[in-house]
Amino acid sequence: MSSKPYLIGHYTPAVDEISATGLTVEGLLPPELTGRLIRNSHNPKAGITPTHWFKGSGMVHGIRLRDGRAEWYRNRWVRTPALEGAPYITEHGPDLTASTAGTHVIEHGGKLLALCESNFPFELTPDLDTVGAYDFNGKLRTAMTAHPKTDPATGELHFFGSSPFPPFLTYHVASPEGEIEYSIDIPGATASLKHDFAITRDYVVFIEGNVTFDPSEHSGIPYSWSDVQPARIGIMPRGRDGATAIRWFPIEPGNMLHTSNAFQDAQGRVILEGPTVDREGFTLSWNWWIGAPERGTEPNTRSFTRRWTVDLAAGTVDERIVDDLAVEFPTLNEAFLGAENRYGYAVSFPDQNGFGGYGIVKYDRTTGARRIHQAGDARLPSEAVFVPAAGALNEDDGYLLSVVSDLKQDASRLLVLDASDLKQVAAVVLPRRVTGGIHGSWIPDTALDLSEEG
Repeated sequence: MSSKPYLIGHYTPAVDEISATGLTVEGLLPPELTGRLIRNSHNPKAGITPTHWFKGSGMVHGIRLRDGRAEWYRNRWVRTPALEGAPYITEHGPDLTASTAGTHVIEHGGKLLALCESNFPFELTPDLDTVGAYDFNGKLRTAMTAHPKTDPATGELHFFGSSPFPPFLTYHVASPEGEIEYSIDIPGATASLKHDFAITRDYVVFIEGNVTFDPSEHSGIPYSWSDVQPARIGIMPRGRDGATAIRWFPIEPGNMLHTSNAFQDAQGRVILEGPTVDREGFTLSWNWWIGAPERGTEPNTRSFTRRWTVDLAAGTVDERIVDDLAVEFPTLNEAFLGAENRYGYAVSFPDQNGFGGYGIVKYDRTTGARRIHQAGDARLPSEAVFVPAAGALNEDDGYLLSVVSDLKQDASRLLVLDASDLKQVAAVVLPRRVTGGIHGSWIPDTALDLSEEG
């Protein structure tokens, strides 16, 4: 058995693809949950030991809910050239189709897309079969971030492609129908690792931390912490000409993988929040990702929620840690993406001393309160995906969907929590223990063409 932490325990890869129907439901599934929860994971094939967790081939897990029933579960590898061993770097440069496609799954313009930030997206069918690499009808010529943003007001998809070589950062906007409207290179960007970003109603917010391209790093992911690389926030007006007016603001050293949200307050300041690690926290996570963790540590053990307030008029940034709980995978009611949200959600992790545990956290930004749904002994919840309730009146009227890995029972369940109080509404018993993974999405039936559904 491998000693790599990302190949054992909660992260033990599935060795096959299965389909199961007529799943057992505990409690009552709300009828508005009619669609698919699709979640991605790094899942190398049997006999393959990647040098880094992120190098594992992508496997998507889908759970189909309809009219109070759990109709099916199925898991499928995303069939990219990399799954069969094709190299990313070729004699002609990077092969943007040689993707793990193991980070995220989204829907846009009626297409399901499996994402990995160094490659093209891969299109999937509603039954999770692979269609192939998707380049927006030839208009996408860079990699695509695994964290695009759908503007809830316009339906446009905002995303970027980053590279360790110039141009370091290219920003794209696609129409609600999936046609790229424009692409612009961002001046002043560096080779800093850019995994996520944010939008507000008027701005695009880029984050450059202290983790940057390092060709001497041989784990297969050529990035490392650098005290020389400046940490910065870039604020760019939205629109085709926004890049000419981008401004970069220095911040304290650190690295952010995922933004919680960004918005403009009543004074016109840009507020950005998200879990962030310092150098020690990054080192602890990185060592886990490459399979050399310190005893008892896990990734995200020093990942604390941080808030930046960027005063564009004064040219200043106020920065502070707003919570001392180790969390990652922040989510929200995406109707509030880019606008001021009161509530946010995340997954909690044990800290570097082993205190605390896994759970699903709800934050109230107005009162500063937090509530935790404890996962329980040897149980790891996945990112909590928010789904609005029918007829919702309040921001937190809805449900949180999370796939929980239970090591003691060697089983998994899809947990449905009331987003207002984190109490369990229902659970779906899955036919296998689902590998601990990363990101996913709720895809309502209304977003997909189901005329040929299997």
